[in-house]
Amino acid sequence: MRKYHFIKVLSLALLLMCSLSCSSDLDFNQANDLKLTPVIEGNLSYFDVPAEVFAANGGLPVQWAYDEQEFDIFRDKYFNSYLQRADFHFEISNTINRSFSLSIVLLDANDNALTTMNFNIPAYSGNTNTITRTEVFENARLELLKRTRKMRFLVMIGQGSALNTSSAGNLVLRSSATVYLEI
Repeated sequence: MRKYHFIKVLSLALLLMCSLSCSSDLDFNQANDLKLTPVIEGNLSYFDVPAEVFAANGGLPVQWAYDEQEFDIFRDKYFNSYLQRADFHFEISNTINRSFSLSIVLLDANDNALTTMNFNIPAYSGNTNTITRTEVFENARLELLKRTRKMRFLVMIGQGSALNTSSAGNLVLRSSATVYLEI
């Protein structure tokens, strides 16, 4: 009998709590104010060139052009409309006893240069020789980036002792991109 009264009182208490609960109107217009701001990171480009590649012409200063790289991502109109900013991160390591200059040229669909990023890379002298830099694309510079269809790498070897096919060392480029979107 006691158990029956306890269940009856508990049921009545739950019924009263449910009938006295608070509620409010739902505002579905809040969905219109929703902004998604994803940040995406990815690899951009990489190369590892041994010193022997620069041994052509008896080690005299030569320009070496790395293959052009396609930029298909900027052809997507939705991606371009959501893109707010892009950061390109570069890390260049040189273990060759010669200095280099590296130019990274962003090209449009007609192979016209939109912007160029230049790097001066000192000769390897036994110490860590790594250059890091971040290029930020915002506002007008971002609009140039959106028109980019290719990236070209131009490497110029500096003055110094002649390189041959047994010369040691490598020139290494690692790069990545961080893109900021607003949807």
